[in-house]
Amino acid sequence: MRRTPKDQPRRMLLKLSGEALQGEEAPLAVPAIEYIAREIAGLEKTELAIVLGGGNIIRGKTIEWMEQADADSMGMLATVINAIALRSLLEREGRKVVIQSALVTPLTEKISYRAAQIALTEEKIVLFAGGTGNPFVTTDTAAALHSIGINATLLAKGSKVNGVFTSDPAIDEKAQYIPHLTHEEFISNRYRVMDLTAIQLCCEHDLEIVIFNIFQPEALTAVSAGKLQGTRIT
Repeated sequence: MRRTPKDQPRRMLLKLSGEALQGEEAPLAVPAIEYIAREIAGLEKTELAIVLGGGNIIRGKTIEWMEQADADSMGMLATVINAIALRSLLEREGRKVVIQSALVTPLTEKISYRAAQIALTEEKIVLFAGGTGNPFVTTDTAAALHSIGINATLLAKGSKVNGVFTSDPAIDEKAQYIPHLTHEEFISNRYRVMDLTAIQLCCEHDLEIVIFNIFQPEALTAVSAGKLQGTRIT
């Protein structure tokens, strides 16, 4: 596992699911994004990159009348929209932000891990959009790849769920919360809260993962400080 000297900031990649930005009646809920922006802006001693999902706007797998490659391309564009929205509110909180995208767009920079790492050392927040730029690949997998690319010490997935459970707690009242798993245990049990390809990549690179509820008060601060919130996967 990568180690961070105590006198250096921790480098963390936060995967934000699209649903974390979503309202009941709109794909982008300003109160939710404002809350997340405040939580992020308040982090200390943390170099932060963020990968955004796009499921609040469109989910490629749910569009049956279109080729999946085209639907996935629309989903990747949705992550760019989410990144621009989050950047706007992070800048309102006084943070400097860089958007890098796997899709070529005049609104963003091209993905460069070298440039991203320089930006992180300059206390800028790096938003990764566009997934991997390829269809059939989830933004969870993009988060794992980008975490490895920037030499992050932690991949934290923030959504509206509290971690990993033995079954879906929304359906099964007997579902049990699991505070800690190995990568191998997650894969063998095929838990569905995170993409298995992403877990496998993190396993191969000995990268710690935390899956947590970003809407729990100060949960993001606790995760960045190494205090357990949610499920830890090592």
